[in-house]
This record gives sequence, C-alpha cells and structure tokens, in this order.
Amino acid sequence: MIRHAIVPVFLLACLLLGGASAAGFTANFLLQILSLPLIGWALWTMMQERPSAQIRAPLGLLAIFVAIAVLQLVPLPPALWTLLPGRAPVVGGYRLLGIPLPWLPLTLAPDVAPSSLLWLLPAIATLLGVVVLGAFRGRGIAAAIVAVTLASVALGALQVIGGTGAYFYTVTNYGVAVGFFANANHNATLLLVCIPFLAALQATLLKRSKSQRSASALRLLVGATYAVVFVGLLINSSLAGIGLSVPVALTSWLTFGRQRNVVVRRSLVVATGLVSLAAVVTIVVGPFGNNLFGAQKTNVELSRQTSFALTFQAARAYFPIGSGTGSFQPVYHMQEPLASVTTTFMNHAHSDWLELLLETGIVGIAFAALFLAWWVVRLRAIWRAEEPDPFAQAAVIATAAILLHSVVDYPLRTAALSAVFAACIGLMSGVRPYTRRSRAPSAARHLSL
Repeated sequence: MIRHAIVPVFLLACLLLGGASAAGFTANFLLQILSLPLIGWALWTMMQERPSAQIRAPLGLLAIFVAIAVLQLVPLPPALWTLLPGRAPVVGGYRLLGIPLPWLPLTLAPDVAPSSLLWLLPAIATLLGVVVLGAFRGRGIAAAIVAVTLASVALGALQVIGGTGAYFYTVTNYGVAVGFFANANHNATLLLVCIPFLAALQATLLKRSKSQRSASALRLLVGATYAVVFVGLLINSSLAGIGLSVPVALTSWLTFGRQRNVVVRRSLVVATGLVSLAAVVTIVVGPFGNNLFGAQKTNVELSRQTSFALTFQAARAYFPIGSGTGSFQPVYHMQEPLASVTTTFMNHAHSDWLELLLETGIVGIAFAALFLAWWVVRLRAIWRAEEPDPFAQAAVIATAAILLHSVVDYPLRTAALSAVFAACIGLMSGVRPYTRRSRAPSAARHLSL
C-alpha cells in the first residue's frame, strides 16, 4: 500500500536534508513545507474520528509541548513581565532610552521564537503520520534509517580522506566524518540509532526466511552492515558516540539475541550494565581530550565545561520562568566575560537538557518529567507483551541513546534526528499501520409467501 511508504519516505528526506540546526536554511524550509500536508491530513482525520485511547497520551504530550512554545509569544502587560526574573536589564534599557515600557512576550527573543515553532514541523508531521494516519511500516522506517546510515558512513569516509567538496554545509567540522550532518556528534547519534533498528530488521527478516541458506546469507549481510556502522563510529571520532555504542550494541544484542535461559539472560543483563558503565566512565575520565571534565588548556571559552557552567548560571538567574524559547544566544552572551568574547560564538548549550532548563524553567522540566514517566510506562508494556514488537523495542533503545546523548549535545535541534525521535515515539505508542476497512456485505432481505 502506497500509504505505508509516506512516513518512511518523509523520514528519508529529513535524514538527507535536515542535518543542520542553524545552517541549511533552504533545505529545512523545504522540509517544513513538505510537512504541512501531512499535518493537515492528520488534523482532518482527527476531526472525522476520535483518536484511539493508545495514542491520546503521545498526542497530549505533543499538545502540551506546542502550547508551551506558543505561550512564549503571548504579549504581557508591563506590570506583569517586569516582575519576571532576569527582566531588570530590559527595564533599565527602556528607561535609559526614555521609551515607555511596551507589552512584551515571555521570551526574550521574540524575533527568533517563531522559527523555533517552524523547526518543530517535520517532527510533528512524522509523529502524526505514524500515530494518526498509520502511514508507515516498522520495517520501512528501519530500512530508511539503515540506508541513510550506510550512505552517511561512505560519505564520511570521503570527507576524512580529504574531499572538501563532500561536505553539505559551509559551517561544519572539516576533516571529520560528519556524513549528511553539519556536526560530527549528530552523525554519531544516527549511527547509534541505526544499531537497534538493524537488529530489529534482522530479527524480522529471519522470521520470514524460508530456508537455512537464506538465513545464513542474511546474517552475513547484517554482520557486514554492523562492521560498517562501527567503522563509521571510529572515523567519526565522537567520544560520546563511541562510549554510548557499547551499551546500545549490548542492549540490542541482549534484546534480539537467542538467549533463552533465564539465568543466562539475567547474568547477561548484569554484565551489560557493568560493561556499559565501564565504557562510559573510561570515555569520561580517560585521556581522550574531552572538553567537559578535567583541566582545560585550549579553547577554554568554547568548551562544554565553560558552556555548562555559564548556562547553569543563567538558568539560575531566570528560574523558575526561564528566559523564553530561542533566547539562548543573547542570554548566553550576557553571561560571557568580555575578555573571552571573539568572532566565534556558542550557538547552543551543547546540552539539550540544560538549554531546556534555561529557556523554559520549571515548566520545561515538569514536561520532561511527564514525558519520561510515559516513556517508562511504555517500556514496561513493550517488554511485557506476549509477542513484543521488535521495532517498538528498537525505538526504546534508540530514544534512550538520543536522550543520553542530549546530555552533552543537541541532536534534537536538527530536523533529521528530531524526525527520527518522533518516529520512535510513534512506534513506542503501540499503534499499528493503517488497514483499509472492509465493507460489510449488505444484509439480503427475502420475501416469503
């Protein structure tokens, strides 16, 4: 059915064109335009029939998220917004210029905040396409992710070899394997997401294989694909990507492997946890040049250590309301020491969690807690099902990897990875692909004499 290809094809477009958060304006604008028909179709469908109980929770979370962003733009009277934390410099500026205090929205960057709403459109379209329209197949979404990942590794190899023309964006990490992204860390996130979806795709195809020979060929092909993915992680050189690849790979193997014995499985769960913890700790404290822990000697102003400290300092100043959507850059500039200001600037906090705290305060943290509660509930339901959906299980592992990587980076600020995350949320909701309703035959009426 053509309908089942809509979300996988749209996701493929997002992965190929949406690899930058600030750069790539034309490509991101095209994705936003393409997302409008999907969103309109989904809204029309919801008007025609009431959403099922299983998708009300993700739709409710989406509605709350959009409401938080929209309310940032509502103008407030001076008597109200002047009472908000951190607004004293704004008041002082108007008074210094002799201008009466105007009505202003909650966000300190009202010119940037609308673009943040437009940036959400591809992810919203992907989520609605899955949970409302059912315009997907799990294996179609997995195939799109795996295909783009393999192409991204090949492109990254060309970039490392020295092909400056192989980069999609002018502002990027030259000399590093970024693939279809502007940031090497975001390409690493895609590589991490690919691992569980490749495992789920293998498990699904093995069930459908009709002979031992075809199953062996499939295992050989998937094994070669795994090798390509891990080579991609090595040439990508993202410390967070390499560190998280260990728990992601082990959890995927534990989930889709053939370990049937209960004792063996429990032992493997413990071993997986210990090895994963050891891998992350090694990356954190090891001599690998990470810019978050230890004494910084070079590029101190642009290190995560500095970014996290200044962002948290600003978050405390604007707590509990926050500085508003899209306000990170102007607020962060106010925190920087003048001696450290150069032509290079920090575009994001390099931690989606910290940036969420700064911009939305306690409301954003409450929303995050609500989302994590839903995520845990769905995790338990997916794993306790009599016949677990392999793609839902892969989505759980993938979202966990993205959320963990978001602690030290901002992958969800790209249309590509936010669309992947939205597709995973849709798969976790338990919704099934659309099936055409069969028409019941009309009852025949007989006349008896």
